[in-house]
Amino acid sequence: MELTSKHIERLLDDQLAVWDSARNNYQALESVRVKEIPLGGCTVKVQFNPARIVSSAAKVDTKSLKERKCFLCVENRPEVQHGLPDGEYTWLINPFPIFPKHFTIPVNRHTPQLIGSRFGDMLRLAREADDFVLFYNGPKCGASAPDHAHFQAGNKGFLPLCDVVASCHRTPVITQGSARLSLVEEYICPFFLIEATGADDARALFDKLYQTLEVKPDETEPMMNVLAWYDTDRWSVAIFPRAQHRPSCYFAEGDDNILLSPASVDMGGVFITPLEKDFEKITANDLAQILAEVCLDREKMNQIAQKLK
Repeated sequence: MELTSKHIERLLDDQLAVWDSARNNYQALESVRVKEIPLGGCTVKVQFNPARIVSSAAKVDTKSLKERKCFLCVENRPEVQHGLPDGEYTWLINPFPIFPKHFTIPVNRHTPQLIGSRFGDMLRLAREADDFVLFYNGPKCGASAPDHAHFQAGNKGFLPLCDVVASCHRTPVITQGSARLSLVEEYICPFFLIEATGADDARALFDKLYQTLEVKPDETEPMMNVLAWYDTDRWSVAIFPRAQHRPSCYFAEGDDNILLSPASVDMGGVFITPLEKDFEKITANDLAQILAEVCLDREKMNQIAQKLK
């Protein structure tokens, strides 16, 4: 049986009926504080979400990963947590949500977080769960479980990116059959956009981009965040190449400290602050500086576009 958005939403209802701590975290979203900030020609949101400290402050160095049990492996999950099988993946509700409907979709075996061979899976998952946005955080691009391959999903209508894309100017780079890869610069940070009606064509363009992006020393793949969604008969995939994992303010001390570790949701236009002090003080200038540090600038993005042509 092929899964649909209805099956996935039923999982959320069933889990919240029996999982007290997760239910409390979802109920807390109803009163979470949010403020809007104009940035890069659009309006982004900043969310004060204390429960996300688990992810924002996650230690993802090799030593820390070896010393903790992987929370995505079936034997280490809470007894109350049950999933929805989907091929070699399993849909799980995320107990520390950002979205009103938030899921984690781990591979059923413990294997590193790499997207190179799994982009086709992302497209399939996005098509079957067409009420959701799928997203991928690279090992050093916001993933709190870089040792276990997984995607996440959140309900459509939450991220500003998905609405903004429709009106963004695209600079075409290359095409492949039914698919086109463009560079979008009129946003909070530049990104590559794949639009396609055929999954094979979309995968071919992603592979070309993947092979063109720089792999930093001691890394196993290019640093990136990826968001994908499916509408009617077309995939849209936003790819954000990354320059570094965390901004300087994350490590700063005193008043200069802002505990914000950008990942796909932040790139999508919703910035997550687990500390109230940061929510209160953060400004458009702060967000622009954070993005300037962790994302590739327009010059480097254009250089990549030229290599692809």
